[in-house]
Amino acid sequence: MTDSLQKLLDAAKTAKVPPEHREQQRRSFVYGNTHFENELITREMVDREADKLAKDKK
Repeated sequence: MTDSLQKLLDAAKTAKVPPEHREQQRRSFVYGNTHFENELITREMVDREADKLAKDKK
């Protein structure tokens, strides 16, 4: 492994991810995995259900 790559990996380990970005990544992951199994699943469906869950959590 090169020094440059090691420095990037070390920086990634300590990087702070904003909650908004983490939520976008979570929704993208959910969409990718569910759409793979069922092509009728849309991003809008994932967003709608995630918003419902967030409201219920409050």
